[in-house]
Amino acid sequence: MRALPPISPSAILSFDFDGTLHDPAAEPPVPGEFFTLIESLRGTHGAVWGINTGRSMAQMVEGFIESRFPFLPDYVVAREREIYFPNPFGRWLPHEKWNKTCEKEIHRLFKSTKKLLKTIRKEVEENTGAQWIELQGDPAGIISQSDEEMEWILSRITPLAAAEPRLGWQRNSIYLRFGHRDYQKGSSLSEIARLNGLGPNRCFAIGDSHNDLEMLDPAHAGMAACPANAVEAIRRKIAATGGYPCTTAHAHGAMEALRHFFP
Repeated sequence: MRALPPISPSAILSFDFDGTLHDPAAEPPVPGEFFTLIESLRGTHGAVWGINTGRSMAQMVEGFIESRFPFLPDYVVAREREIYFPNPFGRWLPHEKWNKTCEKEIHRLFKSTKKLLKTIRKEVEENTGAQWIELQGDPAGIISQSDEEMEWILSRITPLAAAEPRLGWQRNSIYLRFGHRDYQKGSSLSEIARLNGLGPNRCFAIGDSHNDLEMLDPAHAGMAACPANAVEAIRRKIAATGGYPCTTAHAHGAMEALRHFFP
């Protein structure tokens, strides 16, 4: 899988993967027309593009293969916070300074909030059937039994978490991952824009689920959209901030939004 030749960018394109670009029910999961459009926008608008996902970098590489990407994106934001760039040979290299600072701040936060997270865990386990998960690099998370149960959990843990304003979380349906409020899809997109000398007005973002809320904020993306299959919270965000609500789903929605913002 080849990396695209570098260009001097005039715009940054940021795509959520699962549910936005990738449709598991489609064959292929990402249509070939999407990549044709990306190459066209690269030439006409100086657009560089990337994936902004909750997946790990290893899981994202699997996604490239499954979705038959003909070429690699210019960047990947993995686990909603880690930034990677491909070298000319297609090997993914970390943005060392950002990633190390991010992990250092998250480690420090989890160390200082150990007691608070223990209280939150007790609340979840005593009142729901949700599962508390602890993984390497992500020491606190929740898997609920349903979206409704996750909504109930959030209503209970939000006031508890208010005691530590740095503590945030990223939610995708029944999955929730605790983390640092300063490191999420939106701040990661802004860091990529900064590295390219661009502001939020030159950033396009599209997403379908709760963990895309920060990325779709005007502070990070002056051009924001959601596919027709987006959850209600995302549709409300797009309506409130003057973004573009697509009439089509998944990658077809992404292409619709790109043609709207880059005619």
